[in-house]
Amino acid sequence: MMAKILMITGDFTEDYETMVPFQTLLACGHSVDAVCPGKKAGDKVKTAIHDFEGDQTYSEKPGHNFTLNADFASVDPAHYDALVVPGGRAPEYLRMDPDVLAKVKHFFDEGKPVAAICHGAQLLAAAGVLKGRICSAYPACAYEVTASGGTFAEIAVTEAVTDGNLVTAPAWPAHPAWLKQFLAIL
Repeated sequence: MMAKILMITGDFTEDYETMVPFQTLLACGHSVDAVCPGKKAGDKVKTAIHDFEGDQTYSEKPGHNFTLNADFASVDPAHYDALVVPGGRAPEYLRMDPDVLAKVKHFFDEGKPVAAICHGAQLLAAAGVLKGRICSAYPACAYEVTASGGTFAEIAVTEAVTDGNLVTAPAWPAHPAWLKQFLAIL
């Protein structure tokens, strides 16, 4: 069965963490609606490329423009089978939008598959859905995971972890493991 997947993203989302799952899921035959609050189908979000170059944190460079294919305002999460939350800087401000948080919460309330990577855990923590859950994320988000009642999974940057309907990973080098585990629960 092919799934209908919602992707919630925003400006300065991480380039690979948005484009790679979007294209991979489409290539596997699923439909993916990529949305951003305040934007419509055909609008673009700017992406940022985060790289690991030996500094104390990741570096950030301009990425591509990613074209959204659905309108955030008209999206009803009840019409979707699963959710993808990319990382980057977008989750930092998207977590302040009550409508975004309500959409995220819906997928957990209904037990639908959710894939979040890197800073995407910031949305999950803000939505209050991590209590009692195991969640990986970029290490700088560990505090948010534990402060919201979750257990931070400290795993290699190339690994992912599945806890029931939730698949998480530290960053884009985990795409093979993260997407494989997400596809398995779809």
